[in-house]
Amino acid sequence: MVSRPTRLTPPLECVRLLDRDSGLDGVIAIHSTALGPGAGGCRFWSYPDLDHALADAVRLAEGMSYKNALAGLPLGGAKAVLRKPEGDFDRAALFRAFGRAVEHLGGLYVTAEDVGTSVADMQDVASATRHVAGLPPIEGRAGGDPSPWTARGVFEAMQAAARFTFDSDLAGLTVAVQGTGNVGAELCRRLADAGARLVIADPSPVRRDRLAAILGATVVGVDQIASAQAEIFAPCALGGALTPESVRQMKARLVCGAANNQLASPAVADLMMHRGIAYAPDYVVNAGGIISVSAEYLGEDESDVGGRVAEIAPRVAALLDRAVREGRSPAMLADEMAEEIIANAQRLAA
Repeated sequence: MVSRPTRLTPPLECVRLLDRDSGLDGVIAIHSTALGPGAGGCRFWSYPDLDHALADAVRLAEGMSYKNALAGLPLGGAKAVLRKPEGDFDRAALFRAFGRAVEHLGGLYVTAEDVGTSVADMQDVASATRHVAGLPPIEGRAGGDPSPWTARGVFEAMQAAARFTFDSDLAGLTVAVQGTGNVGAELCRRLADAGARLVIADPSPVRRDRLAAILGATVVGVDQIASAQAEIFAPCALGGALTPESVRQMKARLVCGAANNQLASPAVADLMMHRGIAYAPDYVVNAGGIISVSAEYLGEDESDVGGRVAEIAPRVAALLDRAVREGRSPAMLADEMAEEIIANAQRLAA
């Protein structure tokens, strides 16, 4: 069953997803369609209840609006958040049901991979809708798992931010990476190749320790990574890593990572600024994945993806420079820039 969109706080719409036969239970949050269809991945996670899933979807959808706007994409912002069923379930059936829900929206929402989902899941979604990306690439076209593009964009943004903050390349700097999933692990490999020292943390000991053995990284506990002795902190897990407590204990002087919704509250951005910690806003840094999704959906090729991902690093450097010159938080400045782009689109459409 898919309910009709229910308007929440303007301009957000939320679609409740529920299919008891397959176990589908979640929401699609649509924040803005001013620039194009709402686009954002599908997160599949063990949320304790629907309220937690809804809150995550709402924040993530807003972040996608801002991310797509600053990346110059013809897409609005949206996100699907699905609750992982307890016990055994038919995963393919669940994602086919999700695909039917996406199709019901008639192109209002374009989905793709996110935390907990894969190319195989998107193939199941694609059996019911064409409004999906992250599928195996067709020769000459963009496509496939977008996470390597996310990692590339984060790495290049970190290089640019390090030059701005430390007047140094990454070689010899220590980077504390929180989360070694698909994006975090690829980022770590790129950092090691660039000569950076690594401190890593992940709740999965097998995944973490395998990567540490390959790259010679130092392992610390998840509760220690934000305060690790490092020049750079890279949140690459779930959101909310930047809290007042973690920022007060932080030794790093630059935060640049792949996670969405890194700030536990807007006040944390001001706290970082007052502590002299440079912050590369998450949705500016991690746009590589949605750039790949956009190119795939629009029928473009990998050269289009590579060109747009290459624009992330100079965009981050310009943002940090402007923030310093104006004495403002980069997070607040990025929000204002994205909001202006969306507002201009809304005025033109009126």
